[in-house]
Amino acid sequence: MFAPPFLLPEFADENGLVALGGDLRPERLLYAYRSGVFPWYNQGEPICWWSPDPRAIFELDGLRVSRRLARTLRSGPYRVTVDRDFAGVIRGCAERGEEGTWIIPEMIGAYERLHRLGYAHSVEVWCGTDLAGGLYGVAVGGLFAGESMFSRQRDASKVALVDTVERLRGQGFQLFDIQLLTEHTARLGAVEISRKQYLARLRRALACSPTFA
Repeated sequence: MFAPPFLLPEFADENGLVALGGDLRPERLLYAYRSGVFPWYNQGEPICWWSPDPRAIFELDGLRVSRRLARTLRSGPYRVTVDRDFAGVIRGCAERGEEGTWIIPEMIGAYERLHRLGYAHSVEVWCGTDLAGGLYGVAVGGLFAGESMFSRQRDASKVALVDTVERLRGQGFQLFDIQLLTEHTARLGAVEISRKQYLARLRRALACSPTFA
């Protein structure tokens, strides 16, 4: 058994690193998310646990939808499903990018276990029978921690994101965590809040129990 203090965000250094080592068992991962900590590391490295300050989130009323994306949502070729192909989505995210990925086989296996337990979820965007894009994340209480998204066709990941935000808002989720801000997510409306603010909002989110579906 692991000692819970191993993953306390108060231990974070100036870069947000909380701890090294441990494992990716479901109970440790769920404890981490409930504590405001997440794993992120590369192949061949020890598991790194992070609680960055500031923390990036999407406010559930703050997503920016461009005119082009709005047209795609109204009349585009896509349809959206939930938890239909988690394995396809996480592997699609792992294939994304030319400079390697942190979604290594150990991470894929760990999140597939969380999916089987009902905590990790995928949003799939289809064009006909082809998986055009999607995203996956972890739902714990009223927290949804978005892990990664990908597109194989134009705007498919954005369609998944819009669907996810609408789903979270409609089902009573309180917090959509995306961990770190990027130029791409900032253009879509993501914002940063302090670790202190994040942990306070996390505590409130964990007090409710909506269902991601």
